[in-house]
Amino acid sequence: MLTSLVVIFAGAAATPVLADLPRRVKIPTVVLEIVAGIIVGPHVLGWVHEAELIDVLSEFGLATLIFLAGFEIDIPSLKGRPITLASKAWAGTLVVGLAVGGILAVSGLVLSSVVVGLALTTTALGPLLPILRDHGESDTPFGCHVLASGAIGEFGPIVAIALVLTAGSTARTAAVLVAFAVVTAGAVWLSLRPRPPRLGRLIRTSFHTSGQLAVRFSVVILAGLVWVAGELGLDILLGAFAAGLVMRLFLTGEGSHEEDVHDVGTRLEAIGFGFLIPLFFVVSGVRFDLPALGDAATLAKVPLFLALFLVARGLPTYLVYRRELGSAKEAGALALLVSTALPLVVAITTIGLASGDMRPGNAAALVGAGLVSVLVFPIAAFALRANATRR
Repeated sequence: MLTSLVVIFAGAAATPVLADLPRRVKIPTVVLEIVAGIIVGPHVLGWVHEAELIDVLSEFGLATLIFLAGFEIDIPSLKGRPITLASKAWAGTLVVGLAVGGILAVSGLVLSSVVVGLALTTTALGPLLPILRDHGESDTPFGCHVLASGAIGEFGPIVAIALVLTAGSTARTAAVLVAFAVVTAGAVWLSLRPRPPRLGRLIRTSFHTSGQLAVRFSVVILAGLVWVAGELGLDILLGAFAAGLVMRLFLTGEGSHEEDVHDVGTRLEAIGFGFLIPLFFVVSGVRFDLPALGDAATLAKVPLFLALFLVARGLPTYLVYRRELGSAKEAGALALLVSTALPLVVAITTIGLASGDMRPGNAAALVGAGLVSVLVFPIAAFALRANATRR
């Protein structure tokens, strides 16, 4: 197990270096991490095999990724029209995604219309965040719409997963969701209460000591809400996302300083993107069913699912935003960006395989299409946006 961890960490450390090599097309680090996992995994070099500790760290890496996605959401800047438009677009996406899933299930291509349909409704907000930063779009109106759409494209599927892909009846799960919402609301209420001056001072002074109180507090909130979600029978992703929102609200509440969010976020990103998150993606590559893609029928499904990401997620987004953005090319760029789908696709396919509602070949094809979407869609989106800006 220790040997496997060393190989995983070495692969994770190598991917940023490989991503920075001069080339015409810049490959996202997350894609390289999954490819590294495939290479060192049991189907190629055979250096890494799954073990209990590795699986636990990988799950916590996924939870950290979703936590950071929630933490990145600045609710005041997104509320109003951005979140309203994003919600309309995702509602259309859900209808189209489930309809497409139903057609695929009736045709015999997939086992469960719901599992595949939900996978088509996701947005890879985690990988999009650094891409937006690199292009200087984080604080622009366009970037605000991307963030709002990405937030709904993660939160909507997470709630849907909790409702329909977890054990128990839908009515029971809905009741449990209400209970979890009450717990989360209580955490939000506590986070918004005026912060004692001593606590605020301790948080800031511990940034430069071994205390790191804010980071430890973030880990407690993440672990606590993930545990609550798990105990209630919900998917842990719901708890992780809620924890990110709660922690950001705590850092922006009364008695806080503006730089607290940046300082804490920097440290959380260092832990997440430096340790746990790359481990999750490398292990996802280790688990990837590479032999399944050796089948011609499975391989042919990769471009099919890639196109369906655009149909289910991209088309409703384009139709909702075309008038808002005033340009078909800008709306097309936004549609391409929100059609990128990988982290939640990996999570949903993992759930589908565990429950027996998804064939290994379909899971491999969906994850393969997600890999291609993260690689291709952002490049095409910013090329389209640059063209629209020049005009």
